[in-house]
Amino acid sequence: MKASHWSTGFLFVTLLIASLSASAADKEQQRQAIRKISQQILSQLYKAQPAAKKHIQSSAGYAVFSNFGMKILFAGGGSGQGMAVNQATKKETFMKMVEVQAGLGFGVKKFRLVFVFENQSTLKSFISSGWEAGAQTTAAAKSGSTGAAYQGALSVSPGVWLYQMTEQGLAAEATIKGTKYYKNDDLN
Repeated sequence: MKASHWSTGFLFVTLLIASLSASAADKEQQRQAIRKISQQILSQLYKAQPAAKKHIQSSAGYAVFSNFGMKILFAGGGSGQGMAVNQATKKETFMKMVEVQAGLGFGVKKFRLVFVFENQSTLKSFISSGWEAGAQTTAAAKSGSTGAAYQGALSVSPGVWLYQMTEQGLAAEATIKGTKYYKNDDLN
């Protein structure tokens, strides 16, 4: 009888370890997929806006998101995932986003976002607290002496710049209203 209990216990522990290993492998596959998509998005951005590469390399950090949205009549929404990278430490933080849209419309849209953080405090705040773009969030193109460095980027908050791309290329305006960005607890 004891041998049967030991065998059952051993089988249970073995299955539990295998399940945890598969889960860890699945999570690493998800991380790798997000890394790959992020690199593709950055390559697309650098092709459309070569000055963005220097802007990102000299920043405190950046975040890259791939998003999918849909709108039918008066309501819409979307979701996406991505990652934030601290340039000083090279630490990656995997994140999610959700959005809610109101207003008349119909369609499906895929878009990509690259946030650039000028300082560590804005980057840390984005990662630790998430970020919400509300109804009053506005984006304006940068003008003045540093305009060339941020050409194609929109200022969405002090010290935070945004590049938005669609399948047609770099977008002239950002549509980030009603969007929440937050850590992906499953992948971090």
